[in-house]
Amino acid sequence: MLPETYLQFHTVAILPPIVALVLVSWLRPPADSRRVASGLLVITLLAVVYTLPWDDYLIRRGVWVYGVDVVAGRLWTVPVGEILFFVFQPILTALWLYQCRFPTDYPLAASHRQRAVGVAAGVGVGALGAGLLTGESTFYLGAILAWASPIVAIQWGFGWPQLWAARRTVTLAVGVPTAYLWVVDWMALSLGLWTISPQYSVGIAPFGFPIEEALFFLVTNLFVVQGLVLYTWLLDRWGDQS
Repeated sequence: MLPETYLQFHTVAILPPIVALVLVSWLRPPADSRRVASGLLVITLLAVVYTLPWDDYLIRRGVWVYGVDVVAGRLWTVPVGEILFFVFQPILTALWLYQCRFPTDYPLAASHRQRAVGVAAGVGVGALGAGLLTGESTFYLGAILAWASPIVAIQWGFGWPQLWAARRTVTLAVGVPTAYLWVVDWMALSLGLWTISPQYSVGIAPFGFPIEEALFFLVTNLFVVQGLVLYTWLLDRWGDQS
């Protein structure tokens, strides 16, 4: 059955892989389930709190709209289904990450130069986004980069050497759920569940999938994976020092 509402979309496309990963995690429990649970809780709360105002602003601006009878209810202008997506996506990506192994033995200490490089790279993302915000057709693209900048500046400034040491896992953990979400978002767009405004997008859409949406899922999964890798690394290093 093809989904006709946002909630049906979750039932068909988002919840099944989450249930599958929960089952895998139950059959192969992680070494420290409390750490996994706390990481999931922290990253999910941050995702909701950080994304909700940004999402509300873009909806008010008209960057995207929803099909007729797709939305069951709203908080401000944000559909309940969208808020659930803020919860489900980090859970999906985190459960996938926790099937992978990554090193946590990189020392916590970092030079001021290393931290400055990480922060500067994040600020550079924001500067690029700010520049794109000035154009109408590049507005959505700029909004994603400007919104992403503070998070990546913090993450890269705090521990980009550790992220680089775990780059293979980070790439796999980001790449697989991102590719999956590209497919299901393309499906939702094709079904008319929501529509990206051509006024605020650059018009590059391979197979009908806007590059802005591709960037959004790449960035958000990067947030989740980097955040959890750094969280696990921090707890491991603190544990070794205590």
